Amino acid sequence: MALGFIKKIFTFGKDTAPEQKPEAEAAVVAPQVDEAAPEQVVEETVATEERDALLEEAEAANPEAASHVPDEPEPDIYPLPHAPELPVAEDPVAPAEMETAGGPADDISENEDAVAEEEPVAVVEAIVEDEPEAVVEIEDVAAPAQEATPAEIEDPVLEEVARLEPKALPKGFASAEDKPVEVTAAPQPKRTWFQRLREGLSRTSSQLTGQITSLFTKRKLDDETLQDLEDLLIQADLGVETALRITDTLASERYGKDVTGTDVSRIMASEITKVLSPVAKPLALDLNHKPHVILVVGVNGTGKTTTIGKLAAKLSGAGLKVMMAAGDTFRAAAIEQLKIWAERTGSEIVSSKLGADAAGLAYEAYERAREKKSDVLIIDTAGRLQNKTELMAELEKIVRVLGKLDPDAPHTVLQTLDATTGQNAMNQVEIFRNVAGVTGLIMTKLDGTARGGILVAIAAKHKLPVYFIGVGEGIDDLEPFEAKDFAEAIAGVGA
Repeated sequence: MALGFIKKIFTFGKDTAPEQKPEAEAAVVAPQVDEAAPEQVVEETVATEERDALLEEAEAANPEAASHVPDEPEPDIYPLPHAPELPVAEDPVAPAEMETAGGPADDISENEDAVAEEEPVAVVEAIVEDEPEAVVEIEDVAAPAQEATPAEIEDPVLEEVARLEPKALPKGFASAEDKPVEVTAAPQPKRTWFQRLREGLSRTSSQLTGQITSLFTKRKLDDETLQDLEDLLIQADLGVETALRITDTLASERYGKDVTGTDVSRIMASEITKVLSPVAKPLALDLNHKPHVILVVGVNGTGKTTTIGKLAAKLSGAGLKVMMAAGDTFRAAAIEQLKIWAERTGSEIVSSKLGADAAGLAYEAYERAREKKSDVLIIDTAGRLQNKTELMAELEKIVRVLGKLDPDAPHTVLQTLDATTGQNAMNQVEIFRNVAGVTGLIMTKLDGTARGGILVAIAAKHKLPVYFIGVGEGIDDLEPFEAKDFAEAIAGVGA
């Protein structure tokens, strides 16, 4: 009886033999049972093996007891105190399976639960053995590889592109690429001397021709018109003599007839050319007297020092050996300026301290130029007003000292005239001619005034040669004087 009771206990749950289920049903149930954890299956297998071993020992000890075991199980009259009714878990899925399967399983119906309880352990073991492969597939699908961010990409090409990509700057800042590109202007073709002369005399020409045109608009040439024209020409600093010549010629050709501004300009250019042609001469150098001494005089601000530098550039460019003397010892800037010109033109220079005797410097420069066998010696002098007697006396002293060294020295005395001074230039020529024996003129700053006609008046009165005229600061802006070009530029005619 006891043996039967023990056997009943250990065979609890095995009374009903498992029915063979169709393969289709097994395939359906399998997905529900395969959720058991591998550790739980192993524990149930070990418990079954221990129970079978105890049954075999009991049968071996009492083989006759097997015949008393009823075919049907007896009712459980004596419940075991150690087997309390355990609550059924709400979800049989283990936590590990929850992580790998991606969520809780669907609820199992009562019929499916019964089938799962009747499923043999061997079937469960077979399914569990095949399960890891499916789990691996699920893990591969559930955890796809994360895409690499641009910062993790180690591509030198992409890094270089990212580095060169322009960065946005805040308001008020600009990158080097945003700077305006400076476009170099194409070099302008070199202008001819006549073009530069016309441009330099444009103020004089435009004022004069404009007044003439307005005077002769729809008017016949009569005595009143001729008088108005004469006044206009005198106001333009052309001088009385030149104004009378122009009006006389115009009256002989067009008196009593209609006259236009073009007719007056043509006649004016012709008469001015006649006045200036006798004085338009080249500067003659007597190279038999070495050095040929050129003394440059003039009032302050007429451009003496700059004119000396331009003359030295032209002479040294022709292959002559030039020496300069900084005789303006009253102005330090004049000494430094002449040194710059000497270095630029490759000429030699003689200078002294500020306030030194100008006549003594001229003497020293002449001796050195003769020793160096220079072809030309150009001497600068201090600017002085024509009404300053003591300064004019010092200029006379320089001329006397040079005359003791060479009876013919100075061989050339050039006076620079500022065209902007107008009628005052006429008085300067007269005084400097008497003191220093001026032999020729250089008219400067014709590009900055409307009084360029004063040169015509000076030429008509003093008959002094006009060697050069200047219409700018550059070396090429000092050119030999040409009477016809100057007359046409003043009158506003010609190409």
